[in-house]
Amino acid sequence: MRQRRLMNQINVVPYIDVMLVLLVIFMVTAPMIQSGSVNLPSVDKVPAPPTDAMVVQVKPDGELTLRATSNATEKPLNRKDLIGAVQAAVSANPGQSVIIAADKSVKYEQVMNTLNDLRNAGVNKVGLQTQIGQSAR
Repeated sequence: MRQRRLMNQINVVPYIDVMLVLLVIFMVTAPMIQSGSVNLPSVDKVPAPPTDAMVVQVKPDGELTLRATSNATEKPLNRKDLIGAVQAAVSANPGQSVIIAADKSVKYEQVMNTLNDLRNAGVNKVGLQTQIGQSAR
């Protein structure tokens, strides 16, 4: 008796029938789907565009300088004048940010005192500048 050979092909006719039935179902139900509307909230005030950060530099001898914008020159100030200048900038723009830049030879206490003075002056956005690309010695 001869052995029957195995069939190594897939019969795709049932799959095509199922796909056609699904296609008909989607074609019939698609017009019945209702589109929803989205109510977006309105905005009363548009926030001001970000401004340049003011840079306070603490020098190793304890001297403080202030650069109000990125293209301005540094002005040497004492602690009281620095606080007055920063308070004036913050009153004009409450979102004004200030960056404290200090050399690595500056005492940590001087940097923290400057940071504390800026916080007491009403500055909410204070950052510390780091130097990138220098190897530690």
